[in-house]
Amino acid sequence: MALHINGDSMWLDTNGVAVSAADRIIRTTTALVVLGVAVIAAIVSYEHAYELVRAHGENGWTARLVPLTVDGLIYSSSMVMLQSARRHVQVPALARWLLALGIVATLTANVMHGLGHGPIGAAVAAWPAVALVGSYELLMSLIRSGRTADYEPDVVHESDDLPTADPLQVRAADTFAEQIAGGTVPSIRAIRSALRVGQPRAQQIRAYLVAIARA
Repeated sequence: MALHINGDSMWLDTNGVAVSAADRIIRTTTALVVLGVAVIAAIVSYEHAYELVRAHGENGWTARLVPLTVDGLIYSSSMVMLQSARRHVQVPALARWLLALGIVATLTANVMHGLGHGPIGAAVAAWPAVALVGSYELLMSLIRSGRTADYEPDVVHESDDLPTADPLQVRAADTFAEQIAGGTVPSIRAIRSALRVGQPRAQQIRAYLVAIARA
């Protein structure tokens, strides 16, 4: 849904949060660049770890799969932390420890791969692991901020006509009457918490509240 907030064109994202065109471009291009760097770094880091595992006695599928367990540990731990942040609950200590363990493991494998070429070789070999972990955590930060950020404008104007209200929308208007009177609209999260409704229904209710906030 298109909004006009303080003279700027905005859109409601999947969470019902107002996002400007510039914000959408920044998020999209940043995510693409981070993904590109992560893919390149993952391939190089995997090759380093694979060669190290082979050099220390493993071969066949074992040598190919062991490096994936390290990256898989980093991924799963980060996803648990991301989910905890989205639900506003404490991050499990195990997730933090396993993430740290995965980072140390991938850095160690890459450093050991280049150590035979001296300190510079070790630093060069370690860089893909640093880039991979950094890119992955940046991507998680983008996802986390995109899901949890609430944009509540000072003044909201809606270009669509006021829709017909159902009983739940009327209740929402009463519940958030003070905010709406001030020209602001509650977030999707606030609506879900106050009315005990699901995400799609909360989006519909917020769209209605946006429409009446302009009055």
